[in-house]
Amino acid sequence: MREYKENKELRILSAIGIILVAAGHLGYNLFDIGGLFPYYSFHVFIFLFVSGYFYKEESKDHIISYLLGKCLTLLLPYFIWNLIYGILATLLHRVGFTIGQDISFYTLFLAPFDGGHQFMYQFPSWFVPVLFMIEAVNVCMRKVLSLLRIRNEWLIFAGYLVLGILTVWLAIGGHVWGLYKIPGRILFMMPGFQMGYLYREKLEKYDTLPDGPYLLLVMGIQLLITVLCGGLAFSAVWVSSFANGPVIPYLTVITGIAFWLRISRIIKDIPYLSGKLVTIGRNTYAVMMHHIFAFFLVKAFFYLIHILTPLCAEFDTEMFLSEINFIYLPGGTEASKWIYLLAGIGIPLLIANLQKAAGKLCQKRD
Repeated sequence: MREYKENKELRILSAIGIILVAAGHLGYNLFDIGGLFPYYSFHVFIFLFVSGYFYKEESKDHIISYLLGKCLTLLLPYFIWNLIYGILATLLHRVGFTIGQDISFYTLFLAPFDGGHQFMYQFPSWFVPVLFMIEAVNVCMRKVLSLLRIRNEWLIFAGYLVLGILTVWLAIGGHVWGLYKIPGRILFMMPGFQMGYLYREKLEKYDTLPDGPYLLLVMGIQLLITVLCGGLAFSAVWVSSFANGPVIPYLTVITGIAFWLRISRIIKDIPYLSGKLVTIGRNTYAVMMHHIFAFFLVKAFFYLIHILTPLCAEFDTEMFLSEINFIYLPGGTEASKWIYLLAGIGIPLLIANLQKAAGKLCQKRD
């Protein structure tokens, strides 16, 4: 088995991706480069790209152990936290909150694969079961292709891309709905996974263009797409909102990842900033799982100020109790979204560190 050292560039790219996800859930467009790179035109695919980059071809020869490993690293922590947030949502229902569903067999075990928005306090983690299914389909497909002696990565990418484009075309026609969204998500996102693997195997060694010309080229292409197309954002989770046909979404995925991949390479050589982003990049799972809950804690803090003091008088209690995406801005200023964003990154990192400390403590006792 080949061993891979930590790739700082990809860690930083992962960190940027999760920051964009958190900012997107705040409606905070601070990092979209003046609207040139809308988050929802590529940011989910960053994680597919990174996952594909680190896929090991020999995994197809050990499918059972590979899938068991993915169950332990992806699904097991997901279902533990799904139970915790299910308990939280159920308890909060008893004190007036109406956010999320109650605990049931469906919300604990089936809903994660059928949308992933069952308890809402961790809804961005819908991506985890989808990523597991993509990894499973990919390794099984590669096993079949190897038996057929098909090993051309460009051909595999072309096949995935055709299926993805067909899925978007069907989605635009209103045919990807209900349970069809489960295979729809997989087929739509598979090209992103293959992009990462293809980049590592075939393209990375040629990625040597100097930063200036590279960024001008990517931004120029993106500007052209933006001028010619109306609305680049789409919904990866619901496989919907494709405003420009079935091909443009994949073009914006490529340009968005290409832009931030080079920014990641530049940041890699800035010691302090790269160190902080690498730390975030190591904990994207935690940030994905907990940043909405962190936003909720910030809102709860403002709610307490509202009921205990004359401050925050305009706080909307009804929205707080019923709408997970409600964001209270003190004084109505957009700048206060930084409070949420910092909490959305910092609190999950704290939770991740507490988990690691608890794990080490258990190991010592054993």
